[in-house]
Amino acid sequence: MKLGYVTLYVDDIPAAIAFYQNVLGLKLRFTHESGTYAEMETGETVLAFAQHELATQLVPQGYQRAHPDNTALGMQIGFEVDNVTETYKKALANGASTVTKPEVKPWNFESAMVKDPTGHLVEFAKELHPVNPS
Repeated sequence: MKLGYVTLYVDDIPAAIAFYQNVLGLKLRFTHESGTYAEMETGETVLAFAQHELATQLVPQGYQRAHPDNTALGMQIGFEVDNVTETYKKALANGASTVTKPEVKPWNFESAMVKDPTGHLVEFAKELHPVNPS
């Protein structure tokens, strides 16, 4: 088994694509002709976006919409990056808001978290140095 894709429900797919291209350099993999769905390459797992109109068909009982002005949803997506501070600054310059500034965590990672312009939590992290098992 493997994680195949993560789908974020958004209002504006082109804006979501632009954010992830500008901040992380992700490449567009697929856009449906309807404009209601798109996918980006992230390695083995696909990052997908679906417009809320499509999402309401997929989840007819309803769901909590992510929005920059709302309390964050109880989930995050994380990206391993080469430079946490640089990526964090790019994210802010592209419309994200700060959740946590870059900091070294006790578990050997530098990490920063933002809320992307669609309202989803995104972490940028880098392992500082491998832990040698004893």
